[in-house]
Amino acid sequence: MEEKKLDRNSIIGFVIIAGLLIWLMLNNMNNEQQAMKQDADIAQKELVKNTQSNSIQEALGTVQPNDSIANQALIDALGSFSYSAMLPSAQDVSTQLKSELLTLEVSNKGGYLSNVTVNSFERFSKNSGQLVELINNHNSNLNLEIYTNDNRVFNTSDLYFEPQLIKEGENQVLSMRLKASETQYLEYRYVLKPDNYMLDFSIRSVGLSTIVDLNKNPKLDWNLKAYRNEKSISYENRYTNLYYEYENGKDNDLGANGSREEKTIKDVSYIAFKQHFFTSILLTDKNFDTAQVSSINLVKDEADDTEFTKEFNAELPLVYNNGELNYDMNFYFGPSDYKILRSYDRNLDEIIPLGWGIFGWLNSFLFIPIFGFLISFIPSYGVAIIVLTIIVRLIISPLTYKSYVSQAKMKAIRPEITELNEKFKNDPMKKQQETMNLYSKAGVNPMAGCIPALLQIPIFYSLFQFFPSVFALRQKSFLWADDLSSYDSIFSLPFYIPFYGNHVSLFPILASIAIFFYMKMTTGDQQMSAPQQEGMPDMGKLMKIMIYISPIMMLFFFNNYASGLSLYYFVSNSITIGIMYVIKNHIVKEDKIQAIIAENKTKERPKGRFQRKMQEMMEQAQEQQKLKEKGKK
Repeated sequence: MEEKKLDRNSIIGFVIIAGLLIWLMLNNMNNEQQAMKQDADIAQKELVKNTQSNSIQEALGTVQPNDSIANQALIDALGSFSYSAMLPSAQDVSTQLKSELLTLEVSNKGGYLSNVTVNSFERFSKNSGQLVELINNHNSNLNLEIYTNDNRVFNTSDLYFEPQLIKEGENQVLSMRLKASETQYLEYRYVLKPDNYMLDFSIRSVGLSTIVDLNKNPKLDWNLKAYRNEKSISYENRYTNLYYEYENGKDNDLGANGSREEKTIKDVSYIAFKQHFFTSILLTDKNFDTAQVSSINLVKDEADDTEFTKEFNAELPLVYNNGELNYDMNFYFGPSDYKILRSYDRNLDEIIPLGWGIFGWLNSFLFIPIFGFLISFIPSYGVAIIVLTIIVRLIISPLTYKSYVSQAKMKAIRPEITELNEKFKNDPMKKQQETMNLYSKAGVNPMAGCIPALLQIPIFYSLFQFFPSVFALRQKSFLWADDLSSYDSIFSLPFYIPFYGNHVSLFPILASIAIFFYMKMTTGDQQMSAPQQEGMPDMGKLMKIMIYISPIMMLFFFNNYASGLSLYYFVSNSITIGIMYVIKNHIVKEDKIQAIIAENKTKERPKGRFQRKMQEMMEQAQEQQKLKEKGKK
C-alpha cells in the first residue's frame, strides 16, 4: 500500500503556519479573544487577495496548504467551534496506539481512525510483505453532523480535535476533543486493550446544550471502502457483505449480489462491514433507533484487477439525553474468525455465513468443533481436511449402503416392471396397481433409495458453507496449493475465460474426474436401463447427458473457489467410489439380491405405509374414473 506523502510546498507551508500559530498564542495569552479577531482579519485579507472562491476547502487550500490553522472563512463556518481551530492541535497529524494485534492511527482532523493495521496477517499471499490494512488513505470515515441553535450545520470530519493519550493500567486511552471552549466540547474516546481486537469507543458531549439545536438529532455517518485482501477477486467479493443485528438479537445481511443494495432498519445494535476474512464492526450498548445502510459493488469486471471490492455506508441518528450526547460503543477490527467473534458473546459469530437452519446448526455444533480438534494436533491443514472427509464419509456410510441396496433391488425387478408396462400399456391405472403389488411382494420400497440421499443433503450443503468460512485455512499450504482458502493455480492463462478465470486450478479438475466416475457408477447402470414412461422424457438419455455436464459445471464453478473445498469433494467422491465398489462386489452381490427377492415373493408381507397410501390413492382415482364414465353414458 502506498504511503500518504506531503509535497515540498505543503511541508514548507505547514512549518511556516504552525510557527506563526505558536508565536501568536505565546504573545497573546492574556487577550485571547482579541488575538483571534486580529488573526482572523489578516487571514480574511489574504483570502480576498488570493482567491474569489467561497468554498471553505478552496480557501483553506490557498491560505494554508496543510490545513494547519484557521482563517476567517473557517471561523464563520464553525461558529462556536472556532476555538478548536485556533489550538496547536489544528494540524492534520495522527496519534498512534499499538498492541500486539492492532496498530491504530487517529487523526486530529475528524478525530477518527486514519489507519487500522491488523498485525501478523498479510494481504494476498504469505510473505507478500503487505500487512492487512482495513483503513488507510481515507478509505473510511466517521462523521457526526450536528445542528447548532444559530442554524448552522457542521461536520466533525472537517474539524480538528485535540488529542490526549494516557495509560490506564495496560490499556491505552486516547481522548479526542472538539472544543468550543475549555468547558464545552465533543469527545471521542478510544480504549485499546492488549490482546484484543475490540476497542472501547464512546461519544459524549459536555456543555453543548446551549450551542446545539436540541430539536434536531445529530447523525452519525460511518462508511468504508473494503480493500481487496485475497487472491481471488470473485471469491472474496462473493463473501463480502454488510451484516447487522436488530430487534433484540435478530440478524440479517444486506445481500451481496446486486450492484447496489440499501435498506432502512430499526432498533440496531451493531453494523458489520464484513470482508471475506476480515471485518469492521460498530457496536452500541444503547441501540440506534434506525439505521440507513447501503452497499455498492465496486467490482465491475472480475477480469480486471481492482483495489476495492465494496463500499459500505451506515447513517445512524443519535439522540440527546438531557441536552447532551452520551453513547458507549465498540469497534471491532480483526479476523472474521468464528471462534474469536463468538468469544465476545455479542452474537458477532452470526456474521459468518454458515448457512441457515439445520445447515448452520451442523456447522456450529459439529463440523467447527471437529475441525478445530483436528488442527489442534495435525500440523498439516490439508491432512486435517482429508481426515475430516473420512470421518464424514464413515458417518454417512450406512446411508450409502441402504441407498445402494435399494437401487440393486430396483434393478433386479426391472425386467418384471418392463413386462408390466408392456402388458398394461393401455391401462395406466392397472399398470400402477400391478407395479405396486410387485413392489409389495418383492419387499422393495421405491422411496428407500431416495430417503438416504435426501438425508445427506444437509451434510453436503453445510460443508459447502463451512470451507469458505474457515479463517484457519487462510494462507495455509498443502501440496501444490499455497492457500487452501483460495484457488490452487498450476497454470496462468494469457486470456480470461468467462465464469472460469485466467488460471487453471488442479483440485477442481481432480474433483470433477471423481464426480464423473461416481455418477457413472451410481447412475449409469440403473438409470440408463430404466424403461421410458409414456409421455415422459427419456430419463436414460437425460442422465447420460448429466454424467458429462455435471463435472464440467463443477470444473467452472470451483476454479476460483477455495482449494480446500475442492480437496474435500475430490477425497469425498474418491472414498465414495471405493465404498460403492466394495459394497457392489463384496457385500451386496446381484445373485444374493435376486435370492432375497424370490424368497420375499413366497411370503405374505404386510404392505408398508407408503404402499398403502399409494393403493388408496389409486383406488380413489379408479372410482372417480368409473363415475366419470357413467356420467358420459
